[in-house]
Amino acid sequence: MMTKRSSRKTDPKTVRASISFPAEVYAELERIAESHKVSLAWVVRQAAERYVQDVKTGHEKGL
Repeated sequence: MMTKRSSRKTDPKTVRASISFPAEVYAELERIAESHKVSLAWVVRQAAERYVQDVKTGHEKGL
């Protein structure tokens, strides 16, 4: 039996990751995404990209 594959093409430079959030953080991310009419994944990518840039430029606020 053959499995159906998604026809969606992904960028070969893209890596898929599975991450967990505290329920409160996830709910807030969903609210932010909905209010800006974007996906939750987009919000998380934007936040991660900003964090990486902050670390690179020495503007990291700490962990």
